[in-house]
Amino acid sequence: MRQEISLTVTDKAKAEFQRGMPLISKEALENADSLITEGAIVSLVDKQGKFLAKGYYGKQNKGYGWVLTRNKDEAIGQGFIERTLTAAIAERQNFFRNPNTTAFRVFNGEGDGFGGLAIDYYDGYYLLSWYSEGVYTFKDEVVEALQNVADFKGIYQKKRFDTKGQYIEEDDFVAGERGEFPLIVKENGVNFAVYLNDGAMTGIFLDQRDVRNAIKEKYAKGKTVLNTFSYTGAFSVAAALGGAEKTTSVDLAKRSSAKTIEQFSVNGIDYENQDILVMDVFNYFKYAKRKELKFDLVVLDPPSFARSKKYTFSTAKDYTSLMKEAIAITEKQGTIVASTNNASFGMKKFKGFIDKAFQEEGKKYRIVEEFTLPSDFRVRKEFKEGDYLKVLFVELV
Repeated sequence: MRQEISLTVTDKAKAEFQRGMPLISKEALENADSLITEGAIVSLVDKQGKFLAKGYYGKQNKGYGWVLTRNKDEAIGQGFIERTLTAAIAERQNFFRNPNTTAFRVFNGEGDGFGGLAIDYYDGYYLLSWYSEGVYTFKDEVVEALQNVADFKGIYQKKRFDTKGQYIEEDDFVAGERGEFPLIVKENGVNFAVYLNDGAMTGIFLDQRDVRNAIKEKYAKGKTVLNTFSYTGAFSVAAALGGAEKTTSVDLAKRSSAKTIEQFSVNGIDYENQDILVMDVFNYFKYAKRKELKFDLVVLDPPSFARSKKYTFSTAKDYTSLMKEAIAITEKQGTIVASTNNASFGMKKFKGFIDKAFQEEGKKYRIVEEFTLPSDFRVRKEFKEGDYLKVLFVELV
């Protein structure tokens, strides 16, 4: 039996919940210390005891849990989850019908009504991502609900709430039939090799789909392209298929080389004609300056936080200096794709980082295009932090 608890909210938080705020933060609660059991159902009430909303307790980096309903009498169980999943799947029917894109987000946490849970679709396979111990207590109901409302080959999962920062999974497989990996999915006609059974990452970040397509269709033809923090080289693949003269992919992780070769190969691209370097990006900037290398298109999509032997990098503190490094090796009238998935600041502040970099370098620029999350990553207007992706195509003038 799931524990149920009543929590009193502050006067300030009361107004936010009435406006539709889905996140339950510690600061919003008068009696947060009474929360002990992850997964407990919480009823939020004001200081007069009037009901405001109902949700669950699940501690993650964003807060203490999520609002699920404003209906006092609505039970949070399999029936609720089935209705929520059915609505989300119905919203993505255009994606399901598109043979050129077979990987996308089906359920985006609070944007689809259940914060802390994301579900992605990979050509017949569903991948559940759990972001707290609290939401993971709903696993049985979610899996059964998904089996009842969706057609699928198999279901996999990722537990992303391990507090030690290490990804530990006994077995990613949950239900249906096991996949054969790599699984080849399509994105706007481009092939990508993905793994649902191999650690925290699958091999592609689905939220960058529109950005990759823009690079392929509008920015890459005849250009030299540098892809920093390149991971499995997805931006490089898009650029090569878009007619880039040459791509250079740089990432510190040893696995990145083999993974990037694989992504080129599944698209019939000769990877030996591309440069794939396992190297610290900051050391590469120094190397490129020393060799007087310049690129027409530079992709900057660093992790929010990264540490190497010599550097500690945080987008919130260091993006301006990273941008200055990129400006120095970008051709006149070249383009920098500046990207971050850090939810702790908005687009306005991100544009400020870019502007400061150009001012300090004494260069002029114009923003030619900007992107946030694609339409399958549904967000709520009451929770702007949910729209975490910020991408600017910045042209040197």
